Amino acid sequence: MFTEDDYIQLSALQHYVFCPRQCGLIHVEDVWHENVFTVRGDILHEKVDTDTYETRGTLKTVRALRIHSTRLGIVGRADVVEFRKSTNADGSPDVMPVEFKSGEPKEDVSDKVQLCAQALCLEEMMNTQVRRGAFFYGKIRRRVQVELDDELRKQTEEIIAAVHEIVSQKKVPPAKYSEKCRNCSLEDACMPKAMNERKLKQYIKELYNSDLSP
Repeated sequence: MFTEDDYIQLSALQHYVFCPRQCGLIHVEDVWHENVFTVRGDILHEKVDTDTYETRGTLKTVRALRIHSTRLGIVGRADVVEFRKSTNADGSPDVMPVEFKSGEPKEDVSDKVQLCAQALCLEEMMNTQVRRGAFFYGKIRRRVQVELDDELRKQTEEIIAAVHEIVSQKKVPPAKYSEKCRNCSLEDACMPKAMNERKLKQYIKELYNSDLSP
């Protein structure tokens, strides 16, 4: 069990999957810069972060729902959670989190991990099982449904543990330059190329000194 002081934000999981260093810069050193991708996301979320709900027939839709898990030490908001009346023996409703994204489905698991973490929170809070979730992607203008299987749940909990380690130790991972750095809003603060060049110079210096040693 975690105390509230030890909770990490759900958004940190997506940051970690994209880049552990980005996660450390944001959630340890409080570094944040906007770019076109973050602005697009903010604009889309303005439409759902309204703390409202509506009911249509057997479907109840709750927006910007605050969620948490004391077992995993995570906290945040779910863009939308849908509750449908069901025929479950215990009378519990079918629950499905729906996350809004400005882009399109990603090749990595960053989106899925964030959605799965929301489901784990809802399961703990409501003492129910959340079997699936969904994304609405702004670029393709449609929903994509995700099955929250055992493999994804295990991967999500491992990533949560890794983020807790970074935050609790207050240690930002080293920079590793890759093509995705060009789309990162923190590239200027991170300076991945400069960090790599510095490591190379240090390696050459150490190699040179070792050759001169008796």
